[in-house]
Amino acid sequence: MLIKKPSDIPSFEITPKSVYLNRRTFLVGAAAAGAAVAAAGPLARWLAPAPVSAQGQGRKLPGVVKGPYAAKDALSTYNDVTTYNNYYEFGTDKDEPAQLAKNFKTSPWAVTVEGEVAKPKKFDLDEIMKLATLEERIYRHRCVEGWSIVVPWIGFPLSNLIKRVEPNSKAKYVQFFTALDPAQMPGLRYGGLDWPYREGLRMDEAMHPLTILCFGLYGEVLPNQNGAPIRTIIPWKYGFKSTKSIVRIRFAESQPETTWNTQNSQEYGFYSNVNPQVAHPRWSQATERRLGEFSKRPTLMFNGYADQVASLYTGMDLRKFY
Repeated sequence: MLIKKPSDIPSFEITPKSVYLNRRTFLVGAAAAGAAVAAAGPLARWLAPAPVSAQGQGRKLPGVVKGPYAAKDALSTYNDVTTYNNYYEFGTDKDEPAQLAKNFKTSPWAVTVEGEVAKPKKFDLDEIMKLATLEERIYRHRCVEGWSIVVPWIGFPLSNLIKRVEPNSKAKYVQFFTALDPAQMPGLRYGGLDWPYREGLRMDEAMHPLTILCFGLYGEVLPNQNGAPIRTIIPWKYGFKSTKSIVRIRFAESQPETTWNTQNSQEYGFYSNVNPQVAHPRWSQATERRLGEFSKRPTLMFNGYADQVASLYTGMDLRKFY
């Protein structure tokens, strides 16, 4: 008989369904009562963080168009996506970010772009938003712990910003940095990881049209607990590769450090592509459980985006470059 240790058991297998749903209902009511933080500048009427709501009653994003990519899967609920989160800067329990990030100030905000580029620049949100029309893209999103979601993210290709700063011939990789603000992010006070949170992509991955800078979901401004005001979404990789609340982007010649790879390289590779054939050392990645469902489904290679991205890894040993 195989007995699982607590560290081996995903949280969704521990919490009874009734408790899980009741606690979620309570969190929705509590978070909806929080006041929105006022924004400044031309985008003020919609860049302030949206409150959590079971009905999706947050601040609407204007001018959103349907993007070129849309998974045919049924959408996860707004409530599931905004109250069950990995965002360690606001706590390690899945329900803590929705509670502890609701007053996180996301305006004013700036993103510094530096490194191997001809035109380094510090962008404010208005400047970034001028780079493209917002697109709704329904993407599958798979987490290493075994759960998945399907979300209508709103954003535009990261390549638009990359072209704006003109990377030079030495720029082989892109590194992203999350905000570091212990006064607003209580999770930073307790250590655990080497902050700030860092992630990275190879240049061709960053330039791929599936990779987006994201500002919203479900037609609304991105909630704080989901990475407001700006984050990346890379749908063929595990969720931790998509950096939240970005404040700095650095172009580099060599492969950059990433938080989880530095923390435990045996469990979290630099590439972190969704691959059911490569197991996490403590659990299988062959199946996943979609939030809101209680049966498992097979995990798809590259999270179902193999037709679009498999060519990026031609000739690579995906068991070595995991």
